[in-house]
Amino acid sequence: MRIDFHGSPEPTLGVEWELALVDRESRDLANAAADLFALAGPRLDHPERLHQELLRNTVEAVTGICHTVDEAMDQLRGTVDVVARAGDELGVDLFGAGAHPFASWSAQQITEGHRYEELINRTQWWGRQMLIWGVHVHVGLPERERVMPVLTGLLNSYPHLLALSASSPVWAGQDTGYASNRALMFQQLPTAGLPFQFQRWSEFEAFAHDQLVTGVIDELDEVRWDIRPAPRLGTLETRVCDGVSTLDELGALTALVHCLVVDLDARVAAGESISTMPPWHVQENKWRAARYGLDAIIILDGDSRERLVTDDLADLLERLEPVARRLGCADELRRVADIPTRGASYQRQRAVAHESGGDLVAVVDSVVTELRSSLA
Repeated sequence: MRIDFHGSPEPTLGVEWELALVDRESRDLANAAADLFALAGPRLDHPERLHQELLRNTVEAVTGICHTVDEAMDQLRGTVDVVARAGDELGVDLFGAGAHPFASWSAQQITEGHRYEELINRTQWWGRQMLIWGVHVHVGLPERERVMPVLTGLLNSYPHLLALSASSPVWAGQDTGYASNRALMFQQLPTAGLPFQFQRWSEFEAFAHDQLVTGVIDELDEVRWDIRPAPRLGTLETRVCDGVSTLDELGALTALVHCLVVDLDARVAAGESISTMPPWHVQENKWRAARYGLDAIIILDGDSRERLVTDDLADLLERLEPVARRLGCADELRRVADIPTRGASYQRQRAVAHESGGDLVAVVDSVVTELRSSLA
């Protein structure tokens, strides 16, 4: 089958920020999305930038087509600020992390709609378990024949992105021992998880044909890879990151994705052969980053060389600095280095739990406070 990729002449940006809703008193998840939409929608200059999701405890703030990280963050700030103020009237706060530390999946309500009903009907227990939230970053690419080499090259930086954003250490009241429990939970859904390492667009077309013919998917966007092409938008969509609790960290991670994709595309366009790793190394890196976060020792290449992820990150940021200057996000990219210094969200959550004697309500409070403070 033929899949047209509507290439973008510029490396534009789009960001999707999933946020949970929590009750101000109990700090449990609140199935209040419909009420929040009704209240916040009329107050938004761009109501189309607020979306519903699978569960009624979730809202998603999205940008339009942006040219810089700063523009994207301004748009998200404007939307989320209005939504947060509407939440004040409902006794609901916004929570930005990869998972809620103690909510029960059985108490959550599904958003009405045929698409969501079909998803739950097919995935059953695993689908109902998905109390998880993430950040998706779209970067425009100009040529469809370069999409798959860029996607495959981006897998080399998968563990860096996951380790930096990891924010889901606690599940159902228990510390899982993982920095990102979300990453491993989400891959239980059919068509989710790591992408296949195709080099040519025609291979992706053949894959999509087989998926449609055999009924694995009904529409192309049901391919839920951690990194996937979005042909209609002309973008590569990176879905690696856990939920994020501050605009500064969101801007930093967005800048890193933007620079990585643009750098890879330029190198492919120049005829460079991008080094890739065997799928088993990519899979292991995902697990190590999910398990150990910023303490992960990752695999660097097909020769099985290894290095601490934060050491490799420092060199990566230095190499991407000229790209960031061209894209106007040098300040945001520099803030990536602040995350290991301050501690990633999973580390901050664990610190609060330790200091409060295991009080998970205090953990939710801390995440809510981080988000609200970042909007000020």
